[in-house]
Amino acid sequence: MSNMMPEQLRMMFSGRHGDVDQRPYDISILLIALTLMSIGLIVVTSASMPAAARLFGNPFHFAIRHLVYIALALTAFFITLQFPMRWWKWSNTWLLLLGIVLLLAVLVVGRNVNGSSRWIAIGPITIQASEPTKLFFFCYLAGYLVRRYEEVTENIKGFIKPLIVFFVLALLLLMQPDLGTVVVMFATTVGLLFLAGARLWQFFALIFSGAIAVGMLILISPYRMARVTSFMDPWADPFGSGYQLTQSLMAYGRGDIFGQGLGNSLQKLEYLPEAHTDFIMAILAEEFGFAGVTCVLLLLLALVIKALQLGNQALIKERPFEGYLAYAIGIWISFQTAVNIGASAGILPTKGLTLPLVSYGGSSMIIMAMAIALLMRISFELRMTDVQVIAGNKKRLSRSKSPDDSALQQELAHE
Repeated sequence: MSNMMPEQLRMMFSGRHGDVDQRPYDISILLIALTLMSIGLIVVTSASMPAAARLFGNPFHFAIRHLVYIALALTAFFITLQFPMRWWKWSNTWLLLLGIVLLLAVLVVGRNVNGSSRWIAIGPITIQASEPTKLFFFCYLAGYLVRRYEEVTENIKGFIKPLIVFFVLALLLLMQPDLGTVVVMFATTVGLLFLAGARLWQFFALIFSGAIAVGMLILISPYRMARVTSFMDPWADPFGSGYQLTQSLMAYGRGDIFGQGLGNSLQKLEYLPEAHTDFIMAILAEEFGFAGVTCVLLLLLALVIKALQLGNQALIKERPFEGYLAYAIGIWISFQTAVNIGASAGILPTKGLTLPLVSYGGSSMIIMAMAIALLMRISFELRMTDVQVIAGNKKRLSRSKSPDDSALQQELAHE
């Protein structure tokens, strides 16, 4: 009898809800994120030990802090998972205003590190304002596309309005300065407007205008120009402007196919600056080789594909806010990954952007965990919608086959 109970319960549940996947969440999204976090913890620990031992006398200083960041990120993940998507849809404008306030606060009371004021210190906690601002802006953009969909697709006025908001945020970010975040936000905005159905000429005009703007920002800034020239030929000044990139390229070269083994990197011995943050992929490549880099890229690709699939499913089921937000998160992760790895591999000029869910950094880790929670919440609500629809159909079908209805149908047939 006890052996039959689970099977009976399964059959009863299946009979009520039909042959659909009844897991409330897409666990694969969480598993991918946890795998990336675990890989990040291992590589950050290995990459940061020499610098931590010199600066703090404890080789595990950054590893312990990174573990704390992961714990905070998981806490933020589970908290975010409790908020229904209708709350994000209702509050997206207020979240955007909060992001603007954070960017203004950075300019007033921000902590300056390496010539950039990007962090707000609240006691022992340091917040990088650009990270939550990215998520809040994407929520606003998804909400705007729902509210003004016809304007965006039919006239230039609706297309320009979100770009004005982006321009304000970009201006505040460039005052820090933080061109890397501006580029990621611009790419995500362009991609989302294109997926929402903006006219093709508007799309290309926006890309052209953005390219010109970025080019002008590089030309008028000596330090950005130095980064570009060193990126084009880092070996021309290997001990000056090209030093960081040449050391990163050496790490990639030493990695070969399967790497030198965990802990055997030479570049992390303080030859490569920021080894555990912006250039974490170079250390991963040196210790785990092409195979390790490929595994991480495949995991990130799987996460992006999951996000884009969720966006497509949400639009099919007439939940556009969820669809556009899932699209935005997918584009965000993919483009930030491309910029981070491209910079460390010499494909793009160096930018201070983290590798999602892998690099050292509390603000980035927490906000990215919240983005993953949003994907899982979207998945949850889409699945619950399916269950409710199927349950409703089953209930109506059972009512139509009730004894009274059958008797009435027989009487009508005899008449």
